[in-house]
Amino acid sequence: MTLKEKIKNDSITARKNKKEIEYSTLNYLLALILNKEKEKRFKIIKKENSVEDIEKKSQLTDDEIIDLILSEIKKRKESLEFFQKEKRDELIKKEEEELKILEKYIPQQLTDNEIEEIVKEVIDKNKIDSLKDMGKIMGNVMPKIKGRADGSKVSNIVKKIILEKINKPE
Repeated sequence: MTLKEKIKNDSITARKNKKEIEYSTLNYLLALILNKEKEKRFKIIKKENSVEDIEKKSQLTDDEIIDLILSEIKKRKESLEFFQKEKRDELIKKEEEELKILEKYIPQQLTDNEIEEIVKEVIDKNKIDSLKDMGKIMGNVMPKIKGRADGSKVSNIVKKIILEKINKPE
């Protein structure tokens, strides 16, 4: 079963069980997926002739859907911060519930220690010892942790490790 099918089935179940927030969150997610597929279809239509090819190639992969979900999670976290500053309890509760629902559809997130191990491995393998090479490190680390850690979190860990390495007396 694809991730899209799972989300559709869970949406139907949520509607049947009258779980309004879960149903609306999943329906919103399905609408986002549909819009992304339309964008993809529009790009493909110029190259393909067969309707079957266009339909097949315009379907989002599970990885693309996970990227979309991660983007929505990031938006929810930003909203949550704002609502907490403004002390908007009713909106905080809603954002937290939506966040929990969305997080069910992404891979298990890596711990800081697991990210640090991957970063150190990349740094050692590429013999990097300067912040100038941050892009190179990120370019090697991100594919290894795709969907399992937030990019800004990884970036902070990379900076921390490089700075420790630079400032470490030999």
